[in-house]
Amino acid sequence: MKGLNFLMAAALCVATLGATSNAALAQSGEGGVFSPKNDGRFMVRLRGIVVEPDEELSSGQLDGESADISTAVVPEIDFTFFVTDNIAFELIAATAPHDVDGRGSLSGVDLGEVWLLPPTLTAQYHVTQLSDVVKPYFGAGVNYTIFYNEEQTDLGPIDYDNAFGLALQAGVDVRVAEGVYLNADVKKIFLETEWEIDTAGPGKVTGDVTIDPWIFGVGVGYRF
Repeated sequence: MKGLNFLMAAALCVATLGATSNAALAQSGEGGVFSPKNDGRFMVRLRGIVVEPDEELSSGQLDGESADISTAVVPEIDFTFFVTDNIAFELIAATAPHDVDGRGSLSGVDLGEVWLLPPTLTAQYHVTQLSDVVKPYFGAGVNYTIFYNEEQTDLGPIDYDNAFGLALQAGVDVRVAEGVYLNADVKKIFLETEWEIDTAGPGKVTGDVTIDPWIFGVGVGYRF
């Protein structure tokens, strides 16, 4: 985890230096517009991603409960549209299964499995002033997570509400051929939702869960 966090910090540092360089170029009348040397306005990437939740479960009806949400490794596809050399918008699409196990007062309780579909749209700044080969970027945007295929828990059927969240992003594209890039990317999504278990006894158990996943990805992209 420390190494991955360091990677994100390094990408943000390079991007900040690039933004400073861009300001200097803007004063001299260079940069800031789309140019053919950057291959095209569209990029499609295929990544392998690791989705690592940073979870916290709470309820007003149970004391000391918590949960562990498993890490998932899945494929992901994303689409990027470049407005200029530096400004772009990215939409990612992936889906991931997660096992949920009780902790604390729920230790040993199977809370089932749930699939997450979290389409995320980010606005990005790409640093092109430092190199035509290595191009860091950073971004921020919005996520909407859809929960589906919830499995039965030891306590009864569970349901999660779909929810919006904020997303932060940093990454780098490395050009290896005309239009072809290797990519490394990290995202932090701030996501909280409500859950409800229909227990065998009277009433229902409800509460909140903060998932806040880290998403680490590597892959290849084609720009055209």
